[in-house]
Amino acid sequence: MRRDNQSQKLVFPKDFLWGAATAAHQVEGNNKGNDWWEWEKRKDIKASGIACDHYRRFKEDFALAKKLNHNAHRFSIEWSRIEPEEGKWNDEAVKHYQNVLQTLKEEKLKTFVSLYHVTLPLWFAKKGGFEKKENIEYFKRFCLFAVKALADKVDFWVTINEPKTIVAAGYLQGFWPPQKKNRLLALRVYRNLALAHKEVYQAIKNEFPNAQVGAVINMPALHYYGNHFLSRAVPSFIKIFLNHSFYRLTGKTHDFLGLNYYLFHQLRFQDLKTKVNKKKLEKTILLESSDLGWQFYPQGIYEVLTSLKKYNLPIYITENGVADAKDKYREKFIINHLQWVHQAIQEGVDVRGYLYWSLIDNFEWSFGFKPRFGLIEINYKNQERKIRKSAYAYAKICKENAIIL
Repeated sequence: MRRDNQSQKLVFPKDFLWGAATAAHQVEGNNKGNDWWEWEKRKDIKASGIACDHYRRFKEDFALAKKLNHNAHRFSIEWSRIEPEEGKWNDEAVKHYQNVLQTLKEEKLKTFVSLYHVTLPLWFAKKGGFEKKENIEYFKRFCLFAVKALADKVDFWVTINEPKTIVAAGYLQGFWPPQKKNRLLALRVYRNLALAHKEVYQAIKNEFPNAQVGAVINMPALHYYGNHFLSRAVPSFIKIFLNHSFYRLTGKTHDFLGLNYYLFHQLRFQDLKTKVNKKKLEKTILLESSDLGWQFYPQGIYEVLTSLKKYNLPIYITENGVADAKDKYREKFIINHLQWVHQAIQEGVDVRGYLYWSLIDNFEWSFGFKPRFGLIEINYKNQERKIRKSAYAYAKICKENAIIL
């Protein structure tokens, strides 16, 4: 890995964006009008409840982000708040998100706003959600309404966050709503999400030609192993399908690429299941696992970034983080990943920002509140915020625009 031996710094490009991310349902609390809130009524699922009370305490949280030298922030707006019933718009919710964005602007943070981050209004879900192509029109209508109301304060629009995760968790593995295990239906939803992105992209660009619009894709680092003569061909196909199919379906409807990177998988033809080859990992990567049991593979972010170079578009790392309640690994996790991001930049990959997941501890979907990703610790008993030690290490990187080795 290349280093400036004189300064012992890995310096990032001028105007690089540094920050963190959140998502509405995971932090706001009391999002009572969406499909997840309804699903959480089950006895075997932890309810999000008040979550981090971010809906009321966003100014406090953004002040902490500014204190930590962030210059960018990513969040999502909750569709079910803005359109709680079909065709009925909530002016109070619109004003709230205008205030959120105004606060971020006053703190001089660039804004990434996601229009669809996992949750759907319950009324839309009951219509079949993205299972039906004709329902895309409802989503497009909402997106245009939101963009027109908020456009003057938003720097980057994200149409859809992690379409692959939505499909896999909701329609293949079935541990997210609507809990259906149907491969054909999964493919249909995936196709419809791609169509939705294309239509929303074009609709926004028609109204606001200078708007920056893209999608966020989660990409694991994928390796293959085994002696079968198809051990290379089949996993390579899987790599293309898993990591690049959404771009192939959506073509030139991206002004930037949003990347979420967390995981590493080993693939083999024999069973076509994701596996971790721990012996190989021991030679090249950090051995520690997150609180979720995810193996760290910092080099993977470099591998994924270099695979995106062919699109010739700016890339923003919109999520990368670790569940680490004791704050034992987070500092090293961030530095190690950023070293490989820097290496990708040195090789000509146009990376322009890094947003850690997440700014604060939050409701981690089917995992509940146990995973602790936040730079800022949340005491869920009294909602007290406490900056973690690793957050100060990241703050130094943000201030210096460099990793100091």
